[in-house]
Parts: sequence; structure tokens; C-alpha cells
Amino acid sequence: MENVSHPAGELALIDRELRWLEVRKGQLLTRRAHLVTVLSRPAPQPATPLAAVRATGSPGASGPSAQNVLLALGGVLLAVAAVAFTLLSWGRLGIGGRSAVLTVITLAALAAPVALVRRGLSATAEAVAGLALVLTVLDAYAVYAVALPEADGLRCAAVACGVLAAVWGGYGALLGALRGPLPAAVVMAQLPLPLWSMAGGWTPLTVAWTLLATAALDTAVALWLLSHAPADPPRYAASRAARGLVTAAASTTGGMALLVAVWSSVGAGTPAAMAGPAVLLLTGAALGLAVAWRAPGAAWPCAAGAGLAVVAAVGAPVRTALPAGWAVLGYLLCAAGLLALVRTRLPRGVLQGLGVAGGVVTAAALPWALPSAVSALLGGAARLPEIWSGVPDGTRAALGIRLGAFWQITAPLALATAAGALCAAYRLLPRLAPEVVPVTDVRRTRTAALCGAGVLGWATVLVMPVVADAPYAVALAVPLGLTATALALTVRPRGPMGAAGALTALVLSLAGAASVAPLSLATRPATLTVCAALTALFAGAAVALRTAPVRGGEGSGDGVLGEPVRALVACVSVGFATALVVAVPAAAGLPVEAVAVAVLAVPAAVALLGARLRAHPVAVPVESAGAAAGLLAAGLALGNPPVLALVLALGGVIAAGTAVRAERRRVAGYAATALLTAATWVRLGASGVSVIEAYTLPVTVAALAVGVARRRGDPAASSWTAYGPGLSATLAPSLVAAWGDPHWVRPLLLGLAALALTLAGARRRLRAPLVLGGAVLALVTLHELAPYVVQVAGALPRWLPPALAGLLLLGVGATYEQRLRDARRVRRSLGRML
Repeated sequence: MENVSHPAGELALIDRELRWLEVRKGQLLTRRAHLVTVLSRPAPQPATPLAAVRATGSPGASGPSAQNVLLALGGVLLAVAAVAFTLLSWGRLGIGGRSAVLTVITLAALAAPVALVRRGLSATAEAVAGLALVLTVLDAYAVYAVALPEADGLRCAAVACGVLAAVWGGYGALLGALRGPLPAAVVMAQLPLPLWSMAGGWTPLTVAWTLLATAALDTAVALWLLSHAPADPPRYAASRAARGLVTAAASTTGGMALLVAVWSSVGAGTPAAMAGPAVLLLTGAALGLAVAWRAPGAAWPCAAGAGLAVVAAVGAPVRTALPAGWAVLGYLLCAAGLLALVRTRLPRGVLQGLGVAGGVVTAAALPWALPSAVSALLGGAARLPEIWSGVPDGTRAALGIRLGAFWQITAPLALATAAGALCAAYRLLPRLAPEVVPVTDVRRTRTAALCGAGVLGWATVLVMPVVADAPYAVALAVPLGLTATALALTVRPRGPMGAAGALTALVLSLAGAASVAPLSLATRPATLTVCAALTALFAGAAVALRTAPVRGGEGSGDGVLGEPVRALVACVSVGFATALVVAVPAAAGLPVEAVAVAVLAVPAAVALLGARLRAHPVAVPVESAGAAAGLLAAGLALGNPPVLALVLALGGVIAAGTAVRAERRRVAGYAATALLTAATWVRLGASGVSVIEAYTLPVTVAALAVGVARRRGDPAASSWTAYGPGLSATLAPSLVAAWGDPHWVRPLLLGLAALALTLAGARRRLRAPLVLGGAVLALVTLHELAPYVVQVAGALPRWLPPALAGLLLLGVGATYEQRLRDARRVRRSLGRML
């Protein structure tokens, strides 16, 4: 790759830098002479504050600023007086007097700045020169009003603007110390040609030509000023301001001309009608390329504008000649031609501009082609309401897509062309990148371009079956093959993309799986085949990623993919395995309850796999995915309580088996207890058992016996660990039954048991009996008193409850600190318990 510019371009750059150094040297020498003069003067005598105020004036206004304000006000007042004289008092003088007055005043105003500049009064000279410019405008108006009253106003205005621009430009060139005349001449020079074109039977295209001609003149002046920059700082400052203004004027007028041409070409309906706008666009492109060649500092913007103009000029006739829907492809081919020119030995700035133009056109064409890729990617969701309805007639029928304009062959061609453009950008970026850009930024940009090309190429292949309306088997095979390819690139990245390419391939593999999975729901064999294939692909990728290195690429270092990527791939594999387990019994015609029991095979297999992985970083996410499959099994069995109890019991067994491992003992142990307890409750409820205590009390007695043994062996063991599970086994289901029991025996017995537990917990300083007994006692009491509370509330006036609530809030607020201390005391008391 070439990283050094062409010798001719480098030589022009060196010459420009040397010229700038000479100019800067002149500025520094002038400033040095001024400082030496200031230091050679005698120091002023110190003055009293009053004398200082009298000498310098108001302390809030400095000398130069006050001087500028006064001069500006004086110039404005004189200009207003001159305008008033010309418009109001003109008719009182004869022709000789009129000419004499204006001529004398104008010549005096033009000559006065010469003497003022020689005396060093530059600010005064600027103000008088501004008045002189206003007087020349009044002179032009006077000539029109006296000598040419019947002439066309626009044509006279155009001629007057041209003459005034020439006069002001010459005047500013003679008095280089003045900064106003040259910029004023530049502004005035923008008007003659557009005004002249508007004086006759003008059209938007003729106005555009005059604007382009004005831009060409501005460009010539800017290039001349750039190559003839004076070395004297004041003169250089004036010419620099004029050059900046004329550059902005050239950009504005040229841009307006090209926009008018583009608008005219869009409105034209035939190639013949587009000839005029196309010629204008090509002329503007030639002007932009000439400026880019002569002015390296503005090379790439001018070349970019020229490239866009060429694309608009060539693409517009192609749009009318081709059928509907092919216009975007024509513009894309023009952009590809611009990118092909980048391989030539043009100056670097020109190459950059052409590359930017090609990239802009390509990016603008993508929104037209992306809907096709999105529809091909997400269209499979249309099969969800029609699962296993039969083999569809083609890919479009499978995706529920009607033939539309964006499904023509141009959509994949546009995506492929954009992908090729990004590949070209990847190859050309080292040549286009200037020397000031860090190498790392160029590498990142190249990597992004290559990844984008891969995404667009993937989308191109995905869209092809839809465009061709391929058979249903092809519609399944293409995204499945794309998913397999993307996973292979995730495991073993090819080329210089490195980690960025691997992550891009991972995203594409997930997108391909999300596309083909719902698409396979048309038939049972397709669903089973696709789910099995995706499970195998992602499981194999998860295994391969354990030792897969990332090849060093641009913008990324050597290493391995992170653990989150491996965990994601493994979890996706578990998800598709769950889908396969759901699909197999459903395809065999088994009821939902049987499917729920079959799904438990997934968490069981994941538990066995977790025993092998143990402390591996991927183990926790994979086991969480298995737990999610268990929740799915419970959800499928909700409609059948006996099967739900079986599912919960089997889930508890799996969790208990997982709790054997030391690293999972705490979480899996609690989960096993909860699942087994829930299975017991569900089974009792499904069997219609009314006296549930006959089943729960033996469990509670056995659990409490184990807890007592545990406390004897380990006095420091918590009461929650020793007695919590056993007490909950009876208290929780009995409380649920008591709230639905219309009789008084169970609530009474449960309340007495809860009271005994509360007192025992307080006596023995055990937290679990105290908290559990107190909570159950409070809930039972609330249940028993609820009817009476309702009756009392119905008998009370309606205003009384809000009043009582307000009093309660006032009391709590008044004793807030005391209540807070009481809560802390209770918390400390509970904290001291076991």
C-alpha cells in the first residue's frame, strides 16, 4: 500500500508551507519592530487617580473601542445624510449642481482615506472609505434616475453592480491597508450575472448557469489571491479576509447552481429534457475538480461535490431509460465508477473527495434496499398463527410476502454493490488516509468497512431466495447455511477482521437463527430438522469457542473471545434444545402435559453438564437457561394440577441433585426445598385433601427433630436453618387453608399453635419461631376479625375513617423519632437472637 503522496502533490505542499513561513516571518518582524519602538519610548510619569481618570476618560471604555464606536456612528450619520439628500433634496438643484455636488463629495470621500492612511489613522480611514462606497451607490442611482429613466431597472442594476464591484476592487487593491473595500467588492460581484439573467425571459436553468458562471469567477479570484498573498501583514490581512469571503461566495453560488440543476433533472421525464441539467452538472463537476487540483487545502470538499454532480448527471438519464425500480442501481453503478477512479494516481485530496462522494451515494441508496432484507429476516413470524399448516408454495408464500417493487432483482444487486463499495473502501483507505490521521484510526475504519461489507453480503444472499421465489426447502437451507457459516467465522475468524469480525459473525448467526426458526414452523419435519440443526450448530460452536483464538487483525489484538460470548452461544444452544424437546412430543400428537414432563429432560441434562463444568464461567449462564426450561415445563403443566405436582417434584429432585455440589449447595438447596414443598401442596390440593395437617405435621416433626440434632451438634447454627423449613412445612399450607375455611376449628388451633411458637421463640431467643409464629398469628387474627371490621366500618359515618386516618398520621408524625427508636430496638433484639 502507498502511504507516501505523489511527488507532485508533495512538492506543491512544500511550496505552500514555505510561502506561509515567509508570510509569518514578515508578521513577526513587523511586530518585533513595533515592540522595540514601544520599549525605546520614555516611561510615563505616574498620575494620581483623579488625573488618570481625566487623562484616560471613563474607566469603563478603552480608547480604541470608544474611537471605533464614534467613527462608526459618524460614518452611519453621514451615509444617512447622503441618502436623504439624494432622495429628498435632489430635485431642488439643476443638472450641473447635482453632478458637481455628488462628484465632489464622492471624490473627496475616496481621496480622504489615502491621506488618513499615511498619517496612521487607519480606523478613521475605514469609516470614510465606507462612506465613499455608499456614495458610489448613490452615484449609480443618480445616473439611472437622470440619464436612463426609461431603461430596464434589472439590467441597469446588473451593469451598476458590475461597475461598482470593479471600482471597489481596484480601490481596495490600491489601498491595501483598508479591509472594507475588497470584501464589499466580492459581495457586489455576486449580483451582476443573476440580475442580468432575470431581466429577460429567464428560467431556473438559465439562473443556474449564471450562478455557476459567478462561482467560476469567484473561484478564479480566490485562486489568484491564494497565489499572490502579499507579505505585508496589513495587506495580507485584507486579502485574506477577501479570499475567505470569495471562497464562501463561490461555494454558495456553485452549490445553489448544482441544486437547481439536480431539481431540474429530477423533474424532467425524458433523456432529452435532462440534457441541459446534465451539461450544467458536468460543467460544475469540472470546475470542482479544477479547484481541487489547484487548491490542495480545499481539495476533498470540492472533489466530493464534483463526484456527486457527476453521479447526478449520469444517473438521471439512466433513471429515465431504465424500467421502474432500476434507478437506484444506476446511481450505485456511478458511485462504483467513482470508487474505481480512486485507484488512479490522482492527487490525494481529489481521491479523498471522490471516495467520499461514492460513499455518500452508497449510503443514500441503502435505505431503499434494506426493507427487502428486513422482510426476508422477519417475515417468518407470519407462520406463527399457522403452525404446521403445510408446505407453502415458494419462499414468498412462506414469508407471507406479496410481490412488490422492492422485491425486484435490483434489491440484492444494490446490496451487493454496496458491499463491493465497502470492500473497495477497505482496500483504498491506506491510500486515502492523510498522514495526520493515526494509524490505529485507519485500522479501525478499515475493520468497520470490512465488517459492514460482510453484513451487506450476508443480506444479499438472504434476499436472493425471496427474489427468485425459490422452493420452501431452499428458503430453509439458505438462512441455515448462513447461520452455519457465521458460526464458523465466529469460532475461527478469517482475514484481518479479528475480534470485531468474530462479533459481527456472531450477530449474523443469531439473526439467521431468528429468521429460519419461525420459518420452519410450516411443517413438522422442517421444525424438527431446523431445531436439531440449530442446537447442534450452537452447541458445537460453544464447545469450539473454549479454545478458539482470535487472529490478530487490524484494530484488535491477539487473544480469545470473551466468556460472555461463549455463555451466549451456549444459552442459545440450550434454548433451541428446549424447542426441539417441545416439538418432538408435540409432533407425535402427545398432550401438553406430556410435553411438560418431556421438557424436564433439558434441565436434567444441563445439571449433568454443570457437574462437569463446575466453576467454569459458562456454567452459571447455562444452568440458568436450564432453569428457564424448567419454568417453561411448569407453565405448560398449569392446566393439570396432578401433572404440575409431578413436574414440580421432578424439578425438586433435579435441584436436590445439583445441591450435592458444594458451589451450588446454597441456591440449589433452597430451590429443591421450595419445589418439593410446592409439589406437595399442589398434590394435596389436586387430591381434594381437606385436612392437610395430617400430611404436613409428620414432615414438620421429622424436620424439627433434625433441626434439634443440628443445634446440639452446632450451637452457633441459625434457627432459620434448623427450624425454618420444618415450621414452614405446616404453617404455610395451614394458613392458606385457614383463610379459605369457613369453620372456626382450624383458625383456632392454628392461632394457638402460632401463639405457642411466638412465646417459645421469645423465651428461647430464637428468631425463626418468633417471626414465623408472630406473622401467622397476626394473619389469623386479621382473618377472624375481618367480618367484624367490615360491619363496624359500614356502621360508621363516611367522614370518620378519613378523620381517623388523619389523626393517625398526625400522631405518627409527632412521635416519628420515638417510633424510629422503637423500630431500631426491635431490630437489635431480633439481631441478638439465633
